[in-house]
Amino acid sequence: MMFTIDLNCDLGESFGAYRMGNDKEILQYVTSANIACGFHAGDPSVMKKTVQLALREHVALGAHPGLPDLVGFGRRMMKISPEEAFDLTVYQIGALAAFCKSEGGKLHHVKPHGALYNMAAVDPSLAEAIAEAVYKVEGEAILYGLAGSELIKAGKKVGLKTANEVFADRTYQQDGTLTPRHLPDAVISDAEQSILQVVRMVKEQKVHTLQETDISIEADTICIHGDGDHALEFAQSIHERLTKEGITIQQR
Repeated sequence: MMFTIDLNCDLGESFGAYRMGNDKEILQYVTSANIACGFHAGDPSVMKKTVQLALREHVALGAHPGLPDLVGFGRRMMKISPEEAFDLTVYQIGALAAFCKSEGGKLHHVKPHGALYNMAAVDPSLAEAIAEAVYKVEGEAILYGLAGSELIKAGKKVGLKTANEVFADRTYQQDGTLTPRHLPDAVISDAEQSILQVVRMVKEQKVHTLQETDISIEADTICIHGDGDHALEFAQSIHERLTKEGITIQQR
């Protein structure tokens, strides 16, 4: 049986005088880049540079819109209306799409960031607003969302291509959501455990939850994070292991 998977990474998270991640190096190992659009991280110069780096490595360009929360890195919940979700998504997609075009590229996908992503995974009204924003700005873009979530459903409903996303370094709840970061064991720090979880999700379409049960999961794209202490080493390791397992890494 043939297995293929897209490997994506959140990038372009530096801004101003602050530097985060190893974007240039990590781009050698991934097939899709989710580029911060200035609300939770990133700035115009960083956006342009990240687009240039991704194009050089033939990596797909994605917008990574988040909540307007630089201090909290977009990971703190905010009470926003569907209209606000639509507006901030359009704004950020438009900015990244303009940099893609100016550098001779094209927006390939959109993946909400952090709290916005998790809110849209369970809230149909927010999910529909985000999906509508993507459709109206770039109807050919692929909407990346938590596997089996409300965001995936909303994307399909509006007519977008969608990609079910799974996470290498996060644990899962029995309802298919990610364990909130403020809870114990939300993040998997052991590289081997992360890789084994990914291989199983791709090959068996199963993931083990913190409630000690297995649930079914569909994996089209795997997220690895670019801001961890060992992000580059992990990107190398997971790329090598997937290849050894006979899993083809390619863009959606």
